Amino acid sequence: MITGNTLTLAQLAATAAAIRLTHLAHRYMPRAGLSVPVVTALDRNGRVLQEEQRAVVRYAIQGGAGADIIFASGTTGEWNRLDNPRRQLVARIAVEECRKLARNGKELEVWVGITAYTLADTLENLAHAIEIGADGVVAAPLSIADANDPVAFLARDIGNIFDRMGRVLPVFLYDNADIAAAGRSPHLRTRDVKKMSQLSYVRGVKVTSTRAVLDNYMRAASHFGGKGEFGIYPGNAYLMFDLFMPPSGFAGRMRHYWNRYLVQNKLPHGVVAGASNVMPREWQRAWQVCSGGDRPLMERYGRPLEDFRDACEFTRGGKPIRATIACLKTALREIGVCSSDAVAPGTPALEAAERREFLRRFKAIRRRAAATLEPEWLSEWQARRPAHTPVSVG
Repeated sequence: MITGNTLTLAQLAATAAAIRLTHLAHRYMPRAGLSVPVVTALDRNGRVLQEEQRAVVRYAIQGGAGADIIFASGTTGEWNRLDNPRRQLVARIAVEECRKLARNGKELEVWVGITAYTLADTLENLAHAIEIGADGVVAAPLSIADANDPVAFLARDIGNIFDRMGRVLPVFLYDNADIAAAGRSPHLRTRDVKKMSQLSYVRGVKVTSTRAVLDNYMRAASHFGGKGEFGIYPGNAYLMFDLFMPPSGFAGRMRHYWNRYLVQNKLPHGVVAGASNVMPREWQRAWQVCSGGDRPLMERYGRPLEDFRDACEFTRGGKPIRATIACLKTALREIGVCSSDAVAPGTPALEAAERREFLRRFKAIRRRAAATLEPEWLSEWQARRPAHTPVSVG
């Protein structure tokens, strides 16, 4: 067991080897494709609506035509506005719904966000994820107020839970300056990520950032883990259109090859797209055509997806604001997936006029998508009437 705050690469390697030999199915490779960070269905009192949360997961999956990965209790799921019982309830529902689909022959993974404000709650969430049979966990070390050393947190604290419970899950790091704890560096240091990647269970990172920060990760990725064992997933999913767009003209080709040289030809394993809560089939197809380099289809799918991003922007007091989570929930209510579009306290909500304007924009986006996209890649929802009255849990 490792103690202290400073960990050498030798200590990390020894810990990784011990865990690999005893517990980890180290043949695991990071899942490629679309990760849907599902929203949390809440009532006006902040309680989780269980049946509606199940509907959110089923809609994201689209019977196998949507998500490749369901990511529960992430930023889009308002983890930083919920307490641990609600985080864990959302995680359990996601695992249960995905296992139902797996019994029907559809393969996908469930990643559970374990981050909490305290180290104790974060480790409790990790133990819960192991107990419910999650496929992987996502942790944002810089968001945990009392986890001062990200490397020690991954190697010592998480490693001890794996040792105690006798099971190891793939761990994906989460780098997002918007949720970093006060006084912390906005982004993980590359040297720390390199150290953490030497642990056999650290298998990738979700990066919500600018293109420049993402490029830094891709340049360094060849030094993370073994070949193909460490995945990079942009949280700003719209960047995939820029990253994968084939070159046009001589100057474009030169720029394209130079950019590929700078990132050592390392491209993302997939994307984590908050907007895919509402348009999961469209985002799945967009990922397919981007990773396949199909320029005409990339342009065709890029337009409505970017239109949705723009539809979530408003002006208040002369300043632009973006209320993405509130818009996602309003759209899901409009589609019929949920009856409530309530957001957690602290999450920016839509004003009445903004809600009307968003719905006008959203309906126009859906009409344009229906007219321009392949019909089999338009998200659809057939409501299932629950066998009993939905129960609210707080």
